Amino acid sequence: MSPDADTVAPPDEETVSLSRTGSGRDVPPAAVRALGWSTAEGPVAGWAAAVAVALLAFFLRVWRLGTPHQFSFDETYYAKDAWSMLDAGYVRSYVEEADRTILDGRTRGLWEDDPSMIVHPEVGKWLIALGEWAFGMDPFGWRIAAAVVGSLMVLLMCRFVRRVTGSTSLGLVGGLLLSFDGLHLVLSRLALLDIFLAFFLLLGVHCLVADRAWFRERLQRRLGGAGSGGWGPRVLWRPWLVAAGVAFGLAVGTKWTALYPLAAFGVMVWVWSAGARRSHGVRWASARSALLDGVPAFVSLVLVALAVYVATWGGWLAHAAEYEQSSLSDSQYTRYGGGEQWPTATEPDATGLGEVSQSLRSLAHYHRDVYMFHAHFLDDSTHTYASKPSGWLLMNRPVGVDAQLDIEPGTQGCEAPPDSDCLRQVLLLGNPLLWWGGCLALLLAVAMWVGARDWRFGVAVVGVASTWLPWLLYDDRPIFIFYAICCLPFVVLAITLAMGKLIGSVPSPSPRRTAGVVVAGSFFVLVLANFAWFWPIWTDVLLTHDEWLQRMWFSRWI
Repeated sequence: MSPDADTVAPPDEETVSLSRTGSGRDVPPAAVRALGWSTAEGPVAGWAAAVAVALLAFFLRVWRLGTPHQFSFDETYYAKDAWSMLDAGYVRSYVEEADRTILDGRTRGLWEDDPSMIVHPEVGKWLIALGEWAFGMDPFGWRIAAAVVGSLMVLLMCRFVRRVTGSTSLGLVGGLLLSFDGLHLVLSRLALLDIFLAFFLLLGVHCLVADRAWFRERLQRRLGGAGSGGWGPRVLWRPWLVAAGVAFGLAVGTKWTALYPLAAFGVMVWVWSAGARRSHGVRWASARSALLDGVPAFVSLVLVALAVYVATWGGWLAHAAEYEQSSLSDSQYTRYGGGEQWPTATEPDATGLGEVSQSLRSLAHYHRDVYMFHAHFLDDSTHTYASKPSGWLLMNRPVGVDAQLDIEPGTQGCEAPPDSDCLRQVLLLGNPLLWWGGCLALLLAVAMWVGARDWRFGVAVVGVASTWLPWLLYDDRPIFIFYAICCLPFVVLAITLAMGKLIGSVPSPSPRRTAGVVVAGSFFVLVLANFAWFWPIWTDVLLTHDEWLQRMWFSRWI
């Protein structure tokens, strides 16, 4: 599990040359690079190991995926919305008893004529629909997309940590830690939107980290190591930024909360670009980079994300007339915003570009109504499993997704004493030791970013801050701990960086390095043991009442 030297040595911000990697290490000779594929840190072995970790994650997530055989938590919305989109291209209102009808294996006669008000964009539901198209409208069908994307996220986590640290070993540790978390496991086994959101956010940040190295290398090639006393070269085309824009557009197209990390990491792109120019002798680098890099980056990142986001509403736009002619064009949300009806609802149908314009304006009115719902119609609502975001990283209040209680001894394999019973539960609870250890690692990350100016720790800090702190503004309404899934990749990154610091960069054995390996390895083993211990309450496994209580470490978990 030992990392490369560059897993702990901060990159040299002042000296960049083609003979050194983006993290400051010397580039090995060509002969060594040619043989690198056969080593543990080589690209082929690294990718093969990451794929193996992802396959393990997929097996854990697809095991008994169809149980419980019912709509769990908000699956009742997203699974049916996805099926309607697959059938009609947009979300329609469903009839009463639709859940029971679907679970009985009947999928006709489910919908009414009017479109339905949906309060989240459509990307996640289209992905759920792909699973339903491939496997049918049943629990396995509406959950398989989450299992696949969750497993791909584990693969991406391996490569993300590898890119940040330079260590394949730490990359694999990062992927395994993500795979062994309860929030990630359960959300990868449910037809909810949050696993898709977390995947696209991680993909976007991964592309931005790749852009950081690409941009520095491109500056070095343009300047040839001579430095620049002026502005430095213009780099208008940054392909990794465009890729990040696509990823963030898909993230916002899953849930609007992706706007916060998009804004935060957009600022980080400017900071990194200015730092790269400063390392080449550019004076007033921050101001000059804002013009030279900020404007093109805004186009590549933000405007591309906007274009992708609008494109994700293609199904809605193609059926805008159905919304204009329905009661949704004159709803309580419209009236709350001061309007009486969408203006487009009373306009004659347009054709050509006029129709495109009319549909886009209807979509804008729809967005205003959805915003009114989120901003004003959830205030002071309550929910049994709602929790304060200030305690999410400590696992303050898990969410009960499903429970089958009072299973009598002798039935369903229950082996409880005669005076007791058994139960099954699916609980949205993170791996406690991973999250608690992550809180300590985040404190170290803040210190290393501020004190040592190590940009890698900054990725973890900004990632957690931008996906967690905004929720503190909305703690007067029902919000849930599983929203913290978007923080998880950056918590894991903080842990793996802390492990790298513990292990150290000296390749030869030493007492300090040995102690670091023992501490880091012990933490990993404890996380794995914690995963095994909580596995039954994450996957609907039968437990006696006493066995279940042993896993309820705090009263707030019940």
